[in-house]
Amino acid sequence: MTTSFSSDQGSIQMEAVGSNTLGRTGPCRITSIQGKGIASAAIVFYDSADASAPGSQVYVAKYGTEGLSVYVPGSGIYFKNGIVYNLTGASGSVTVTITG
Repeated sequence: MTTSFSSDQGSIQMEAVGSNTLGRTGPCRITSIQGKGIASAAIVFYDSADASAPGSQVYVAKYGTEGLSVYVPGSGIYFKNGIVYNLTGASGSVTVTITG
């Protein structure tokens, strides 16, 4: 039996620290967020396709050495234009699961 399956589920590894960084262009939804535990870490997400002028914050998470693990219920956090992020915390990294 041959079947085909396609999915719009994916992930983005975010490791650039200390500046606004374009993670993805185009519409999508963040459905989960995992952050490496680093002292004084934070992640800010913007709905934008331009890292030089990201606009208003859509989601902010401040966390420390305990790390971050968020499952976003429902349809997730919607980004119409794309995802720009700003990660703080030396040697930090965040992985997001997206649809779209």
